[in-house]
Amino acid sequence: MKLNITEGAAGITDRLNKAGYRAYIAGSTVRELLLSMTPNCYEIVTNAAPENIKSLFRHTIDAGIGNNTITVVENKTGYEVTSMYCDNAADDGRCADEERGELCRQRDFTINAVLYNPNEGIVDYYGGRQDMADSLIRCVGDPEQCFRADALGMLRAVRLSAVLDFKIEQQTERAIRKCAVLIKKADHGKIRDELNKILLSKHPDKIRELHRLGLLRFIIPELERCFGEPQKNKYHIYDVGEHIMHTVINTPPDLVLRWSALLHDTGKPCCPSTDANGIIHFYGHHRESRRISVDVLHRLRMDADMIKDIAMLVENHDYRVDANYTAVKRMMSKTGAELFEKLLILQKADNMAKNPAHLPDKLKRIECGLGIYRQVIARKQPYRISDLAVNTRDLINIGVRQGREAGDMLKALLDEVIIKPELNTHAYLLKRAKEIRRGRK
Repeated sequence: MKLNITEGAAGITDRLNKAGYRAYIAGSTVRELLLSMTPNCYEIVTNAAPENIKSLFRHTIDAGIGNNTITVVENKTGYEVTSMYCDNAADDGRCADEERGELCRQRDFTINAVLYNPNEGIVDYYGGRQDMADSLIRCVGDPEQCFRADALGMLRAVRLSAVLDFKIEQQTERAIRKCAVLIKKADHGKIRDELNKILLSKHPDKIRELHRLGLLRFIIPELERCFGEPQKNKYHIYDVGEHIMHTVINTPPDLVLRWSALLHDTGKPCCPSTDANGIIHFYGHHRESRRISVDVLHRLRMDADMIKDIAMLVENHDYRVDANYTAVKRMMSKTGAELFEKLLILQKADNMAKNPAHLPDKLKRIECGLGIYRQVIARKQPYRISDLAVNTRDLINIGVRQGREAGDMLKALLDEVIIKPELNTHAYLLKRAKEIRRGRK
């Protein structure tokens, strides 16, 4: 069977083969090719020592040399070439079949344990192709031993399940349940990367699998508590956890949006109250959800700018933005244009995950808000302090003190301009600033 690999990958394996070494396309690259996907990167394994690899190619990068991985640059594209060399295996110290078997045995899942060489074709010792046909994720070897050696593999299994829409094989699933606590030992940054891939997949609600398999309580316990938390009121038909999952599904594949959807109601288990009619309310949950979101994202070493944007969306996800120019521009002045659009997209997803009986009116208001937002942008109407026809220096020149007084003055002027854009002239705003100053004295 021939796979459609790039010219660069074929050239690297061919050159290594002609030099007397064995080289194979490996791992996720082969899996994606067999599933008719376009590989994100090419992984090549060989029994050549690192120095031998470097001697055969003109352009190499030693960034991964500590892990015996060298990047070979061919046609301006980088290919990861990993050396599986060991002293007792040099010069055919082991037979080719044993060596290939060892290369496969070192992989996490059978679907990643398939090798390919243009001369030899497919090498599949553990039934990876059959598991692909069966849409199954199964460990190579004993799954409990695999996860004890590599706890992050449990999260990778769920990630592959989300990305490929595969099921996790029963024995592998049982091992995850048994070893779930070991995920606490995994690097938080690597956990974040796996969660990002789940959230950007076509099945972001596979986060639910982390709950079902017992992993979520050790990764994001604040989210774990949401599953089973009741929402007894006319607007909701799911518990908090299930509502969150449906909200995530309803958002487009954008990391800021999907993280905001995932964390937007995490504060609810902290602040439920039941009124005389048995209706459950969650007063102030938006503030508590923001606090939790910041804690979770810092723990996962999320980028500071993303934390800021997600926190803004979470805090305002329940804020009603009326469908008029003043309300829209006031919120835009708080969030910025791009984040305002994401806020309304999040609100739409949030409402779609509630009782559909109340959806039409809410969607109409949100769509009207989006329409007004687009008109504000198209007409270049002022909504930020930087849009004003005056600045701090202009105010200082008429006697306004730099600092808080100038800042408060600009805010007051912006509030008037948001209501009446035609007032945004240099002359009027200076005149109005003088009037405000006289009124304050």
